[in-house]
Amino acid sequence: MAINSISQPDPPLPDDGWWESVLAEDQAECLPAKTPGVVEAPGTNPRVDWENALRLFGDDGIISMRVTGYNRGGLLVEGERMEGFIPCSHLVNLPHYSDEEKRRDECLSTYLGSLLTLKIIECEPEEDRLVFSERAALAGAGRRKEIFETLRAGQTVSGDVTNITEFGVFVDLGGVEGLIHISELSWGRVAHPNQVLQVGQRVTAIVLDVFPERCRIALSLKRLTENPWLTAEVHFPVDSIIPAVISAIVPFGAFARLEGGLEGLIHTSEIPLPEHVALNAFLVPGQTIQARVIQVDARRQRLGLSMKL
Repeated sequence: MAINSISQPDPPLPDDGWWESVLAEDQAECLPAKTPGVVEAPGTNPRVDWENALRLFGDDGIISMRVTGYNRGGLLVEGERMEGFIPCSHLVNLPHYSDEEKRRDECLSTYLGSLLTLKIIECEPEEDRLVFSERAALAGAGRRKEIFETLRAGQTVSGDVTNITEFGVFVDLGGVEGLIHISELSWGRVAHPNQVLQVGQRVTAIVLDVFPERCRIALSLKRLTENPWLTAEVHFPVDSIIPAVISAIVPFGAFARLEGGLEGLIHTSEIPLPEHVALNAFLVPGQTIQARVIQVDARRQRLGLSMKL
């Protein structure tokens, strides 16, 4: 992980609660389900020595665990008085199968019985949750503690994209993962994070905030560049004619991307659509057009366009 400082004011975090909702969705998707009919009090799972797990987690130590099963989200592992889960994105040699669940399951099945070198990345006795990472173990013991002691909001970091979900992109910073939420990928509209980044890609981002107690790092890609909305009214005055590229077709019109990454909406009422011609036949993503600016609302980050020149 490369770390540098960047001179700019402390950036505000995105909408309140987005971080918690992202984590809840991610964990619900990959963690193994509870055994039906079995109710265990928090932290009382007899198969887990929570005192030892907490110590190992606090020391950022390394442990060997054997793979005993798998599900759609990753591997189940067990060791001496220890059992937990490894998400797919934290396996070093697992190929990325975005939409090929059968191939992913076949690959996960090859891990059965194998012994893996791991680190604990989540240890929450109150929720009976123990999550491991093979990728984090590559960085060596103590690396997580070192990162959280030196990382500060406003610094720039470099890392590799390990996982892409609907809500954002996870980046390996050398033993700890940071999250670039979808709202922090671009100053323009992003329909899905895979439009901006790909798994395995090297990326540089700015640190928004650091949560050592939860091992969470919030990152931003868009804040490495100046917010184009601050000068939108100057660069795109009303009634100016500008080139734009169609980025998406929606039921009420189309979005078009402008220079600098901003996107404007062309409402259907502002599209000279020939009679009996469907919108998605008249306009297609990637098509270059000339558009007239009819509204700029920098505060609400909205820009209205018209194809009626």
